[in-house]
Amino acid sequence: MKTILLTTTFVMSFGGVALAAGTHAGGHGHDMMAIGAPAKGAADRTVEVAMRETEDGAMVFEPARLDFNAGETVRIVVTNAGELDHEFVMDSPEKNVEHKALMEKFPEMEHDDPNAVRLEPGAKGEILWTFTNKGTFEFACLIPGHYAAGMHGPLIVN
Repeated sequence: MKTILLTTTFVMSFGGVALAAGTHAGGHGHDMMAIGAPAKGAADRTVEVAMRETEDGAMVFEPARLDFNAGETVRIVVTNAGELDHEFVMDSPEKNVEHKALMEKFPEMEHDDPNAVRLEPGAKGEILWTFTNKGTFEFACLIPGHYAAGMHGPLIVN
């Protein structure tokens, strides 16, 4: 009996460490979020977003604001035009604050969320998304220090 308990304790402890230091796989546990849901099929339009650093040390998204219509399906093509890793995460400002705090604890955490893409310099990625609810949301880079350097902006769903 002791062997089973020790084995179970070891596996549970090891599993918690692996998850915290590993991936943020599976996202939020469900596909529907306040901002919408991952889409399948054709997009109504494509929007290009670039991520980069500036000469004065700021980190920016271009464009600095995104506008969509409720019910619209959009292919967001994200390019890392900078020299550092960056990520593009769409969510409510409150959820981004929570996620940013988690990233500060586990800076090497990788994501497998449908509302996010993390890219190395020069890489491209995309998100196919249907925006279902009207409101003011946010897109951001939650890698420690990047948000504070200016990498966030409003995402408006009309």
